[in-house]
Amino acid sequence: MSLSKQDIARRLSHFHAVAKAAGIKLTHQRLEIFREIASSIEHPSAEILFNALKLRLPTLSLDTVYRSLWLLNDLGLIMTLGARRESLRFDANLEHHHHFVCTRCGRIRDFTSPQLTDLPIPDAVKELGHIDSTHVEVRGICTTCSKDPVEDSAPRNPKQPKGEKRSRS
Repeated sequence: MSLSKQDIARRLSHFHAVAKAAGIKLTHQRLEIFREIASSIEHPSAEILFNALKLRLPTLSLDTVYRSLWLLNDLGLIMTLGARRESLRFDANLEHHHHFVCTRCGRIRDFTSPQLTDLPIPDAVKELGHIDSTHVEVRGICTTCSKDPVEDSAPRNPKQPKGEKRSRS
């Protein structure tokens, strides 16, 4: 499976429009980082992006890749998959369950749902390989964070003190 040139062009056009509307400078490095993601079906990590781009952009640093990815995420141009930005999380609950993840503070809570557990696996997923297990990850703002008006403007890095916003480098 690959992306069509039209899909890539549409994503790049959307990137330009969103960045312009947000007043974000379109640097060559940001454009190349986004272009690399927009052209991939592999869901690359920051390290994979860095390695793919470092020959074309010899002055690129891994830190710049991370800062650009979080900026793109904050602008709604990309989304994260898997672990949150600060660390891999672990779960000793081996019973079948699902997760609610707060996109603001990183809190993860278990919940059960017979309806979600019993969702049939689509044939398109089965064609990708053998399924060992499934779970649903629901993302949103937890009730604690939703009561905090100071945090309403933008997601923050959980390692930063409350009220301190990340810079948009």
